[in-house]
Amino acid sequence: MAKEKVRDLRAGVALLWGEQDLPTRGPKPSLTPGRIAEAAVGLADAEGLEAVSMNKVAAGFGMSAMALYRYVPGKAELVELMVESVLADAPDLTTAGPDWRPRIVAWARASEQVHRSHPWLLAATAMRHQLMGPNQLGWLDAALTALAPTGLTAAQQHRVFVLVAGYVRTHAQQQLDFDEAHSREWAHLTGELLTRQPDRFPALTAALAAGAFAPGDAAAPTDTLRFGLDRILDGVQVLIDRT
Repeated sequence: MAKEKVRDLRAGVALLWGEQDLPTRGPKPSLTPGRIAEAAVGLADAEGLEAVSMNKVAAGFGMSAMALYRYVPGKAELVELMVESVLADAPDLTTAGPDWRPRIVAWARASEQVHRSHPWLLAATAMRHQLMGPNQLGWLDAALTALAPTGLTAAQQHRVFVLVAGYVRTHAQQQLDFDEAHSREWAHLTGELLTRQPDRFPALTAALAAGAFAPGDAAAPTDTLRFGLDRILDGVQVLIDRT
């Protein structure tokens, strides 16, 4: 069995932070890690993260994969650069108001929008041993800045951030997986089954009859992100009050 290559994490950090050593010999580099990341992002947006490879990205520049390795050590580093590229603009939460709560809501909406625009981001940021660059840390910093006036400890603020970020990721995944036609068909078929066996699942039968699984009103769509987010932030407010 081939031995797994050990990453040079120091080199990966230098690449993300723009502190890598530039070659002093040979021809002047014709590309930059940023341009390569943008090309890979376009490929992932169109075909998914699994379609991104060093060979395919290199081909887009009319070069070989070996030539691309001059700029990016491998696929892991490339994906990290892609994440940095789409998180280039950390949200300005000051426009949401002076209080912590509307600022965190604004952060969550901005995060969800990035995930909607780049569905592959969920998989890219779930990778083991992923390094975080300055842009990704900028999103964390913005959230912690919003939470700073709450009086919570630094550890509590970080846990609130993890809770909110995890909820946004889960909601984004649910939205990406949702198939309206399939959902309608499931509700119809399940409704027929429960009509014939109402005593087997009484709570589910009652919920279905009461419209628990009915699609939202197109004229006034349900803000599904805000419902769950408000429940989380209600709990955070209780913690703040106790503190």
